[in-house]
Amino acid sequence: MRQILITFAFMASAPVLVFSHDGKPHSFEDLLRTWSFDPLIIGCLAISAAVYTMGLRALWRQSGTGHGINRWQAAAFAGGWLSMFVALVSPLHPWGEVLFSAHMTQHEILMLISAPLFVLGRPFIAAMWAVPADWRKSTGHIINSASVKRTWAVATNALVAWAVHTAALWVWHIPALFQATLHSDAMHTLQHASFFLSALLFWWAIIYGKRGLASYGAGVLYLFTTSIQSGLLGVLLTLTGRVWYPEYSRYTASWGLTPLEDQQLGGLIMWVPAGIVYIAAGLVMFAGWLRESENRVLRRERALAAATEEI
Repeated sequence: MRQILITFAFMASAPVLVFSHDGKPHSFEDLLRTWSFDPLIIGCLAISAAVYTMGLRALWRQSGTGHGINRWQAAAFAGGWLSMFVALVSPLHPWGEVLFSAHMTQHEILMLISAPLFVLGRPFIAAMWAVPADWRKSTGHIINSASVKRTWAVATNALVAWAVHTAALWVWHIPALFQATLHSDAMHTLQHASFFLSALLFWWAIIYGKRGLASYGAGVLYLFTTSIQSGLLGVLLTLTGRVWYPEYSRYTASWGLTPLEDQQLGGLIMWVPAGIVYIAAGLVMFAGWLRESENRVLRRERALAAATEEI
């Protein structure tokens, strides 16, 4: 028992011993022993998982497995939750404090993986079923009130959601603001919350907008323009000959990079992989648009044929 306690104490103190000089990882060996256990992040992840699981169990117990929320939708939420864990708890988080490129990887995971998977997981439905039936009814009355529905309709308007997400992306990459996140946990949390929440709004508007999946054409347009403006920022970061975020200059050498190379790598991550995700999502919606158009034509032909037979 004593040996177990000594071993546990050593493991718990290892990160402190390794990083006691400045609290930052300087090698892969350091990195693998570094995890970010921010109580706020851990609490939010734990609560979201518990609420979704409770709601899903209650819903499937009442309506049958796969009803209300499909199996693949539940799997999507699980994938989104896991990706958030990787972005905010795994060694990727402290890595983002010493390399700009790792920080960019965090952001792209939050905006391009976590957010759309959370939206596809139908979290609102699960959350409603996680509360007692009486609360569910009263909450439903509030949600269905005219003022709430009007506010939600404005917030989830595709143009509004696109503008909010675009503004969050560009504003937080202003050098003074971006570097402030490296000195303030509050600013860092606010930055990640801005990226994730604005991305949630954007993907919700694209997938479950006012006209639902009938607005495939608009979805393709907004995904394409988002790819363009995000890619433009990536191009600027990649092709510029000036270091925008000199705060990282203190750490890049230990990772075999110059500050400019680190910045260019981060720009490439925003430019190429992120662009591929937007383009792939746009192609999926474009295919849906064609399929929906074909279905509308078939319905009109059936209606015309039925009317002709009656005559």
